[in-house]
Amino acid sequence: MPGRFRGSDLRRRASPRHHRTTPIATAAASGVQLNYAASPHTYGYPDATNTGVQPGQTLIAVPAQQTSGPGWTYSKAYGSVLVTGNGATLTDLAITGTLDIKAANVTIDNVQVVNSGNDWGIGLMHATNALVEHSQVHSPAGADRLQDAIKDVYGDSVGTTIETTNIWGADSGIKVGQGTIADNYVHGLEADPGDHINGIVSYVGSAAGLTIRHNTVFNSIGQTDCIGILESFGRQYNVTVTGNLLSGAGYTIYGGANAGRWTPSNIVITGNRIARTYYPNGGSYGPAADVAAGVNGNVWSGNVWDDTGALVNVS
Repeated sequence: MPGRFRGSDLRRRASPRHHRTTPIATAAASGVQLNYAASPHTYGYPDATNTGVQPGQTLIAVPAQQTSGPGWTYSKAYGSVLVTGNGATLTDLAITGTLDIKAANVTIDNVQVVNSGNDWGIGLMHATNALVEHSQVHSPAGADRLQDAIKDVYGDSVGTTIETTNIWGADSGIKVGQGTIADNYVHGLEADPGDHINGIVSYVGSAAGLTIRHNTVFNSIGQTDCIGILESFGRQYNVTVTGNLLSGAGYTIYGGANAGRWTPSNIVITGNRIARTYYPNGGSYGPAADVAAGVNGNVWSGNVWDDTGALVNVS
């Protein structure tokens, strides 16, 4: 069995800012294996072999085979599973439509959510301490892309943990402002005309903090981000982006700065690997933008090119 890990929005950016960052190869890391992006799981990173629904599991189709369970029910009117019971656990389900979490301490484990169009797969709605693990969210083959795979719909959910989840066929993978996002595989992103493409994105900071750790995010489309810390609705602060394997997008990472409006604080971006699978500079415009390293506790350190091990510096 593959190894298990434990552990329409405004101003989504698709074009380069006036102050580009420039990659500077400064020092190859000796003894470090290269080209992790060619086979992420070989080097302990998430991919299709170690994320998503666990092999050998039989899933119950919702609504075809089941329409309710402890703490949840399927609404035909909305085409949605509504979770309203505090402490509910949903497991071994294959849901067609949306999965909306409107309760506290909900666990989503070994669940598949399939949806398409201008909608989300899993919606966090004033949720507290939601856990999504060993699951997968995607649009059906041949269908219009899903807009958002997992989304904090009102931007006020707290205590969110999303891990070991496989996401594809959406224009944006995970949209949250706080919590822990770890060991996920976001890939195969798709776009309708006018879409902006995000892998894992936050639009405003949270005192509770956001950790984006050890995910694999591939965005071949060449715009917006793999990881976006964006100040669309307010100042960004208390964000850690560490140990991720990333490739593609417009800028692979956005670091939270917004010239003329806010200066972020405590944005720590360390130990990430940026691959050149799709573009020679990581993203079609470059590896990173809007990084305010060296002020207000912001850090850019130890981020390397996946194919050489050389440091990626930003200026």
